[in-house]
Amino acid sequence: MILIIDCGSKKTVYIEECVDEFMDFQTVGILSLTNDHLKNINGIIISGAPLLITEMDISIYLEKVSWLKTIEIPVLGICFGHQLIGITFGAFGSRMLEDRDWQTIEVYETCILFDKLPTEIEMMEDHCESISIPPNFRLIASSDACVNEAMQHNTKPLFGVQFHPEVSGNHGRVLFDNFIRFCDSMKIN
Repeated sequence: MILIIDCGSKKTVYIEECVDEFMDFQTVGILSLTNDHLKNINGIIISGAPLLITEMDISIYLEKVSWLKTIEIPVLGICFGHQLIGITFGAFGSRMLEDRDWQTIEVYETCILFDKLPTEIEMMEDHCESISIPPNFRLIASSDACVNEAMQHNTKPLFGVQFHPEVSGNHGRVLFDNFIRFCDSMKIN
């Protein structure tokens, strides 16, 4: 079972559709998230949100995901979810030029999320902020518009992508399939 944490994005329904192709899922709103939701699941996806980390106090959201520091199951953050993961581990947010179009993402390092994908892929963007690379994370992919397009924790199964694979066609679906296969492999071990 994959837990989808809905942070208020209109694109969450597309995450559900992508995950439903490969595995059962449960969706919960981030503000109603409890520790009970984290039991008996194989992986977690944190959605985007119509919020700006540089213009509001996001402490309530950070409190709701404080379990990120101790959890051992795979987590994928998308856009705002990516930013929450990063800030939880010490990243800094900043404004950037608005990007609401396709971007060529260049994958620099081997990462399970990008298995079976070329090193340059087109993904849909929808943001005007980015985050730095937090300590103990490595940069996986960048674009001309955003340095931190994808990151992975060095020792924990935590991943973040700034782009939106749920609305990026076949390449986005491959990324979800890769994440879910990784979740399955972690469950077996």
